[in-house]
Amino acid sequence: MTSTDNPKNSKDIGDVTEARAVFELTKAGHTIAVPFGDNDGYDLLVEVDDGFLRIQCKTAWSIDSRVIRFNTHSQTTTDGEYRERTYDGEVDAFFVRYPATGTCYWIDIDEVSGHSMDLREEANIDHPSINWAGEFEFDGSIS
Repeated sequence: MTSTDNPKNSKDIGDVTEARAVFELTKAGHTIAVPFGDNDGYDLLVEVDDGFLRIQCKTAWSIDSRVIRFNTHSQTTTDGEYRERTYDGEVDAFFVRYPATGTCYWIDIDEVSGHSMDLREEANIDHPSINWAGEFEFDGSIS
């Protein structure tokens, strides 16, 4: 985390990531809509030619010096019961912020599977199943 990025709890961390997504997407020239409340399966809408993309904002953390991870599922507790659900059918892409470096990533929903995704900066081998962080780094493009 940088000195300007000092949230107090997981809700604050998510809010900072969502604010960063709004900033980066707007800076890149995209029109953003923010749904009212926290009950939708997505955090933002990004206008595209034929409608909107539903975006889920996530914050990544370090697994080791070469790998970062973010959740591709939601975790909630309702009436004392823990629940997890994926975003299949609810979002079109993830906007991911890695606080340690300030780097942001754009990952289409078709690129993820399971409950989390690892992005690698480097590896001892080059394997087709490795998700190279550089390939997903946000450059303003959303397609």
